[in-house]
Amino acid sequence: MQGDITPSLESGQRLFHTYGDDFFQLGKDRVESSLYFNAGRIVAPWLAVDISKASVEDFKWLESHTPEVLVIGTGRRTAFPSEEVMDYLASLHVGYECMDSLSAARTFNILVGEGRSVAAAMLLPKVKA
Repeated sequence: MQGDITPSLESGQRLFHTYGDDFFQLGKDRVESSLYFNAGRIVAPWLAVDISKASVEDFKWLESHTPEVLVIGTGRRTAFPSEEVMDYLASLHVGYECMDSLSAARTFNILVGEGRSVAAAMLLPKVKA
């Protein structure tokens, strides 16, 4: 018996294909800085500090196209944004998950494969929380 388990993706939807300590490969785009990816748009560089120092302003981009889920890759280790940022995300009704960046890339791909509306905010894996 043989079957295809490749998720059915919308045309143009990108996944994280590879990553290393100092880059992410999202579709054909190799990004060597922090980034956010929302509604088919990559913005890089994104955040120059660790996630605990991020402000609400660093997440205002979510207002233009609010996803169902935001996957936050926090670098080498799992860390969390300030309570103010978490309250802001809750006010937008965005579910979010914080995890190390390599796990976040895999989780993003799974959620896309499930057909979920998902965005990613990623710090490079070399960033230590």
